[in-house]
Amino acid sequence: MKSNVTTMANRPLSRPWTAAVLSAACAGGGQLLNRQYAKGALFLSVYAIGVAFILPRLYEAIRGLITLGDEPTRIVNGALVKGDHSIFMMIDGLIALFVAAGLVWLHVLNAVDAYRQAACKSAASGGRAPGVRLAAREGRTALLLLLPAFVLVLFVSVIPMLFNILTAFTDYSSPNHIPDRSLVNWIGWGTFVRLFTEPAWYSTFTGILLWNVVWAALSTLTVFFGGLLVALMINHPKVRFKKLWRTTFILPWAFPAFIAILVFRLLFNGALGPINGLLEQIGLPAVPWLADPTMAKVTILLVHFWISMPFLMALQSGILTTIPKDLYEAAEVDGAGGRAKFSRITMPHVLLATSPILIMQFASNFNNFNLIYMLTDGGPANPAYFFAGSTDILLSWIYKMTLEQNQFNMASAVSIVMFVLIASISVLNYSRTQSFKEKD
Repeated sequence: MKSNVTTMANRPLSRPWTAAVLSAACAGGGQLLNRQYAKGALFLSVYAIGVAFILPRLYEAIRGLITLGDEPTRIVNGALVKGDHSIFMMIDGLIALFVAAGLVWLHVLNAVDAYRQAACKSAASGGRAPGVRLAAREGRTALLLLLPAFVLVLFVSVIPMLFNILTAFTDYSSPNHIPDRSLVNWIGWGTFVRLFTEPAWYSTFTGILLWNVVWAALSTLTVFFGGLLVALMINHPKVRFKKLWRTTFILPWAFPAFIAILVFRLLFNGALGPINGLLEQIGLPAVPWLADPTMAKVTILLVHFWISMPFLMALQSGILTTIPKDLYEAAEVDGAGGRAKFSRITMPHVLLATSPILIMQFASNFNNFNLIYMLTDGGPANPAYFFAGSTDILLSWIYKMTLEQNQFNMASAVSIVMFVLIASISVLNYSRTQSFKEKD
């Protein structure tokens, strides 16, 4: 046994493994052994640049990501001394992590390439080399084609998302931890603990979340059934001038929502709005459309219905025209009434075609920042809430915490919770809808 181990230990490495070990020890070494001098020089140059210039900077950037700085900006003897900016260091550290991962990937690729090329040369006499070479070439081509898209996704989506997640685990908030006059520190799950245990934060979060869910559900359902009702009325055989009615109802959709919301804000103004003026002229009391918490929520639903109903009406009108007429004729022969035809034929067809859109509408309404912020600004004020009004939804609350109150860590924690909620609801609904289950 001992002699066998000694024999295996003394056995020389095969040429492919020798090339791979050389490239692993020093990039380009295996390629030089394979007499690929240009490729070896290229790998060796990249390796030298990485060791000489990039690695020291990577070390500093990753250390900054871990420590988030040592010295804040301060005044010494009347002079401003610039210190560390924790947020910039966090972003630099994130980028450094991906650069380090890229360098490691390039080094592994260099060793694998040396092994494959050596194996290709060794197997050339066996007639397998062309296939190996072609596969390697196709793999490199695919990687090169995907590289720009990967870099774009990395800087546009991945790094900002990771930055948002990491912020939730820091104390990055006003007034004591705003760079660069003070440092930001890692605090682990402390922000989430405050969100779910401190009464003020917890009551604000649960109150806004409850209204957010109610708002998203009611706004989706009212628009869906309102659009379906109008579509059924327009498509009724006894209704004349169908094109005129469709055009009339589609006009609000063509009107820019941005302008429409501002107009409605003026119309529903409690003191100067023309709607209250008209009510007072006919002897009715003024209505606190935007001043009372309950009426403000009702007003938001009304405005959303006016803006969004035409889209569902147009969509459902098209679906209704695709339902085969012989289904209704067969139902009439079997003695089905209007209610049975609606529940057994019309609704299943409409739901089958609109289920994915309804889920997207729910997610869109859940984050309908524009309507809430531009119509009520989250108001009226609610003294029981932290940095939020009675009609604020989670997204508008996050906006206020971020841009108005500098509570970045709490805003990040709420956004993570919100993402988990929306993703869970969307995945659950998608997996249960009939249109998702259809394979053809």
